[in-house]
Amino acid sequence: MLCITDARTGAPTEVRRTLTRVQAHVTGADTSSLRVLLVADVLARALELGRVPALTIADPPADLRERADALGIRPAETTAPVTGRALHVAGPDTPAPEDGIHVRVAPAAGTADASVLRLALLAVPRTEPADPGASAEEARTTLTRWRKAVATWATRPSRPVPDAVHQDLRTAWEDDLDVPAVLDVLRRVEHAEDLSDGARFETYAYADRLLGLDLTRDIGAAP
Repeated sequence: MLCITDARTGAPTEVRRTLTRVQAHVTGADTSSLRVLLVADVLARALELGRVPALTIADPPADLRERADALGIRPAETTAPVTGRALHVAGPDTPAPEDGIHVRVAPAAGTADASVLRLALLAVPRTEPADPGASAEEARTTLTRWRKAVATWATRPSRPVPDAVHQDLRTAWEDDLDVPAVLDVLRRVEHAEDLSDGARFETYAYADRLLGLDLTRDIGAAP
C-alpha cells in the first residue's frame, strides 16, 4: 500500500483503496511547474498499480500543457469532484487547499531535451532541487542503453518478474514514491547474472508502467 509523507505534518499516511484525487497546483510554465505535473502523473500511476482508483486534476497554461505532452504526462481533468480523498501536489511556495495530503515538490532549474527530461527529473528525489540540464547527458546515455537492451531482451523467451524483484520495486515506490530507488532496482536487474533476459524484459516493462519512460519503444525496430 502506498504510503506518502504529508508535507504539512511530516507524518506518513497510507493511501487506501478509495477514490483519490491527485491535484497538481501550478501557477507558471517553468520547469518547476513541469516537475509538479510529472510528480502528480507518477503518483497517479503508482496508485493505479496498487488498484487505487485515481483521478488527476490540473489546469496548466497551454504552453505548460504542451511541455507536459512532450514528456508523456497524461492529460488531466481541469476541475475536481467533491468526492474522494485529495493528494495536493505543489511547489514549496504554491498555495494549496487545507484538506487532504500535501505532497511538496522542490524547484527545478534549467531544462533539457524532452527526450531525456523526464528521466533527468525522475532521477532526483522530489524533495531535492533538480537541475536536469546538468544530468541530461547521463539520462540520454541511460535511456539509449535501456531501450536497446529491452528491445534485445524482448526477443528472448519470456519469464515472469522474479518475486524478489517485484517486491523490491513495490517497496521502493510505495515508500513515499521513491522513484530513484526504483531506478536503482532496474540498474541491479540490468547486470544481475542470475536473471534471464526474459525476466529482465518483463521487469523493465512492468516498472515502466510507473516511470512512463517508453522503454519498449525500440522493440521491433530495424537494427
